[in-house]
Amino acid sequence: MIGVLLPDTTTSTRYVQYDAPFLKKAFESAGLTADQFKIDNAQGSAATMQTQADADINAGATVLLIDPLDPGSGAAIEAKAEQQGVKVIDYDRLVSGGPADRYYVSFNNVQVGQLIGKGEVDCISAWKVTNPNILIMDGDPTDNNAKLFAQGYNGVLAPHFSDGSYTKVGEPPGTWTPSVAQTTFEQQYTAHPNINAVVTPNDDNANAVISVLQKNSIPANTFPTTGQDASTAGLQNILKGYQCGTVYKPVYAEAQAAAALALYLRAGQTPPSTLVNSTTKDSEINKEIASVYTTPVWVTTDNMADTVVKDSGITGVGPTASDLCTGGLASACTAAGIS
Repeated sequence: MIGVLLPDTTTSTRYVQYDAPFLKKAFESAGLTADQFKIDNAQGSAATMQTQADADINAGATVLLIDPLDPGSGAAIEAKAEQQGVKVIDYDRLVSGGPADRYYVSFNNVQVGQLIGKGEVDCISAWKVTNPNILIMDGDPTDNNAKLFAQGYNGVLAPHFSDGSYTKVGEPPGTWTPSVAQTTFEQQYTAHPNINAVVTPNDDNANAVISVLQKNSIPANTFPTTGQDASTAGLQNILKGYQCGTVYKPVYAEAQAAAALALYLRAGQTPPSTLVNSTTKDSEINKEIASVYTTPVWVTTDNMADTVVKDSGITGVGPTASDLCTGGLASACTAAGIS
């Protein structure tokens, strides 16, 4: 059996909206039956994830795909699994401190951050933001991906801060919890009312910031925010002119790669270099982890129809035109070629 352990349903909509159905579809397409794979969600509890992992191992799992809530609990699960001869794959998030011979399936997360940073720069220009005073909002500092995202967008923005064309107002402690992000932004905006642009690391946190902007009657197409995950809310905020864009990480490709890798390991075979196409440094153990990277895309109104909406129509999973073009967004959808 192959066991999949997903973290929660609150920090991002992707785990329910994309990952679980795409993984299920990938395993079924490979010929696995319902008793040969199991997909669980820990609902935000590290203890629950450990219990789910133990149950999978006791049921005969030979491979575990793990998207941990935090590196410590993830590494503990992986160490216990390896002791019992179970192969482990870090799914989407690197488990810092995990076994050296594990695999990692994700996107190039520095590149994801670079797309966010470049999207912010492009939006500041397109929306004619004068004297940009930017607040940088990060993801949870315990999440290795959040560090890589920040490395990417801070690298893009650093030259603008250095030459004085942009002002960095601050970079408060990060989070993946939207309610905490909302409180943080409200506090920062009250203390620094000159803020007129924000780097937000995913769509859910962007949505929390945008709710504050709308409450303060900030007009559309004037105050850039960014995101990732191509959630329904994020895409609608782009259509409304409150979010510049979102990094679309085609989870179907990530899920297919993870399933293919798991099947090789289940069969006791070494995955080919055409699949395992990179390495990722685990600084906790100072080792390069064999990795599978898939390609992210920056999505705006210009390419939304040809990327997310098109893929949703093909795969049957994800936001469709009917999902997006509600609540007065019909004309915005028409302008974006979404029908």
